[in-house]
Amino acid sequence: MKKAIKKTVHLFLMITFAILIHGCSEDSDDTLDIFNNQDDIVNLDDNVTVSEEDSAALLFMLEEEKLARDTYEYLNKTWGLNQFANIKKSEQKHMDAIENLLKQHKISYTILPEGVFSNQELQNHYDNFVIDGAKSVVDALKIGATIEDLDIKDLESYVSLTENNILINVYQNLICGSRNHLRSFMKGLDKNGGTYTPQFITQDEFNSIINSSNEQCN
Repeated sequence: MKKAIKKTVHLFLMITFAILIHGCSEDSDDTLDIFNNQDDIVNLDDNVTVSEEDSAALLFMLEEEKLARDTYEYLNKTWGLNQFANIKKSEQKHMDAIENLLKQHKISYTILPEGVFSNQELQNHYDNFVIDGAKSVVDALKIGATIEDLDIKDLESYVSLTENNILINVYQNLICGSRNHLRSFMKGLDKNGGTYTPQFITQDEFNSIINSSNEQCN
């Protein structure tokens, strides 16, 4: 039984790494689809469970990744930048990875229409992001940096709060993707004469990210 569980978890992690590696390019159009049908969904053993706290974290992160996807969708329609066109696809894949964890653990969830969120804080963020991001290209890129900054902070927090190794690996891969996205938005800002000061992660962590090369997220 232990060997079967270990094999199942290993297979799940391999597929998770594959679905998230798209987030490791600066702003390329990598639209790798892993979970295209039910046969692709890995079923974890019943003994692999998540706590109530972990369930709440997954539900929140599903909406936070949706915040990124929906905002980038809006900003892409407004400005037509490669960063938004391509990274929104990465955010959909991030949502897919979390959604499949929710499905596998039979955790009830709802994905609301574009621009609508059950979490009021995230709703407020979206409402402000689309207003501020429509002002200029620089403002739009600052919104992208803000979202990735926030995403990294929240994911790192959830890594520190869980003991579930599967969730830790998923979160760490999402963080890796967000670091690459942050680098891409910062390059766009630099190109357009803009700047960004981190609001959620520390200045030291921010500097370390933007002063290093894109990562292979596996």
